[in-house]
Amino acid sequence: MNDSPPRDLISLADDEGNSVTVRVLGRSPTWASGLDAEIAVRTPFVSGRLDLPLSVADLNSWGDALDRLDADEDVAWREMSRGPSLFVQLVGERECPEVIVEDEGGSMVTVRVPLVPPDDWIAAHRRHLRRVMEHWVPMLTG
Repeated sequence: MNDSPPRDLISLADDEGNSVTVRVLGRSPTWASGLDAEIAVRTPFVSGRLDLPLSVADLNSWGDALDRLDADEDVAWREMSRGPSLFVQLVGERECPEVIVEDEGGSMVTVRVPLVPPDDWIAAHRRHLRRVMEHWVPMLTG
């Protein structure tokens, strides 16, 4: 049995080497009800990472975003929050899904990553979210 805490909240990747991930790093040492996380973008052209503070509300909001994606709607996650925002367009500029990472408040950089996730990606992300919430939320709200 693996006792390590769940880390992957978002893990979108394709066969072309493009990926966008959100990994939970652990409880925030400076914010009792928050998690430290990072968002990482990797493509054959550009790679980068940003710190991403996460709250229980952010996790719940990602669940809502997955419901909207499952209903074939584009989503904006963390658009009005402190730190980077993530947008998923089901049909982007290149006629395939795109993930857009925007860091307006920090670096003022926006990265658009076209990628075609596997067919079951929404169900897989619901499992990621459930595991993250089951492990981390009791520590933040207890």
